[in-house]
Amino acid sequence: MPKIGLEVHGYINTNEKLFCRCKTAHGAKFSKPNTNICPVCTSQPGSKPLVPNSSAIDKAIQIALILKCKVNQKLIWQRKHYNWPDLPKGYQNTISGAYAIPNGEKGEFLGIRIREVHLEEDPAAWNPKTGEIDYNRSGLPLIEIVTEPDFTSSEQVTDWLKQLVATLGYIKVLDKNAGIKADTNISLPELKGERVEVKNVNSIRNIKATIEHEIVRQKSDVPKVQETRMFDELKGITIKMRSKEQAEDYRFISDPDLPAIVIEKSRIDKIASSIPETPQEKLKKLISKYKIEEKYAKILTKKIDIAEFFEKIIEKTNPNLASQWTTLELLSVLNYNKKEFEEVDIKPEHFTELLKLIESKKLTELKAKEILRGWKEKSSSPSKEAESNAKISSEGELEKACKEIIKENPNAADDYKKGKKESLNFLIGKVMQKTNKRADFIIVKIVLERLLK
Repeated sequence: MPKIGLEVHGYINTNEKLFCRCKTAHGAKFSKPNTNICPVCTSQPGSKPLVPNSSAIDKAIQIALILKCKVNQKLIWQRKHYNWPDLPKGYQNTISGAYAIPNGEKGEFLGIRIREVHLEEDPAAWNPKTGEIDYNRSGLPLIEIVTEPDFTSSEQVTDWLKQLVATLGYIKVLDKNAGIKADTNISLPELKGERVEVKNVNSIRNIKATIEHEIVRQKSDVPKVQETRMFDELKGITIKMRSKEQAEDYRFISDPDLPAIVIEKSRIDKIASSIPETPQEKLKKLISKYKIEEKYAKILTKKIDIAEFFEKIIEKTNPNLASQWTTLELLSVLNYNKKEFEEVDIKPEHFTELLKLIESKKLTELKAKEILRGWKEKSSSPSKEAESNAKISSEGELEKACKEIIKENPNAADDYKKGKKESLNFLIGKVMQKTNKRADFIIVKIVLERLLK
């Protein structure tokens, strides 16, 4: 059985870099190369780091707490030495290493042990093909989450990572535009194979592919020494980079330019009090307390903004109706307009009002969907629209509309009489169109079936 461990890296969501006041930005989509830089993050001679970004430290504590880690109160910055073009000063500042005390340690998340959580700076972006280096990324605050080798399959890793990303999304500590990457450690103990580390795999899909490829490769070519490899996304294979580094290779020493970080217990307690329920806790509550179907509950708990919005409306409306309209209709409007929920201003009271109008049959579902689609920027009370677009349930009024539609569409009427049942849906649609989506769908169907006998 494979033994798999992860070193998950994510960019902490801050406005400034870790040791300077340059703004944070990721990739060409957000800024031009080498525009968010200064003497500190490009390591100019004589430059010294500023006091570490306190927001990054707080968010590292949040991550440690939500992963049930012990939070350490005295932290010493280390210099991790290696020679690559993306690291101009010749070392990386990190709260990790042979003699370091990490931000958090000995945690657990969904049955997987967390060895440690620590903060570090990101190096620059180096393109080995062109030799170009972009220092926009240099000095960005990174969090690294190191697991024990408790995973045994790619599917287990994939599911765990998805839930980890969702959970960290609840505390909004990571830059969602930057995604995550991971160093993936894989070994096959039953074959007495040595551990292989695949560096910087940049998506959950690629992490899964890496693990599956390595298991197959190692079964046919058992590693005799530890080594470091990279994943070739185009070919779907891993390629050897070098023999695996050991801790002594990095020559860790404490950094004399950076003071120790001493974290008061009161600071940890304050941060702990702000930690929300996790997606797993909310999922259990929605299913047990509100009797929401599991398939809807899982969608509702993916993002905290949606989960909290739903909890505000659930107490005042039908749970089943609310869950379906939130997960299906509301999310489809957001997806169609390519917006996140936080980018629109939809008031819980307006959404609740809309659901009550549907439940009381004062609005048809089609008309309600039309109103919801109009909320692509912000919501408004649907009551006025409901008054002028009241549901038509009068059989006499609907019969008149149905007769007109049958007269206007004789071919469809004849097709239905000849057995083409789909023609009925066409005629129902025409009635809905004629009544501006106000007709009671069920009554229209009954009336049309009677008139077409």
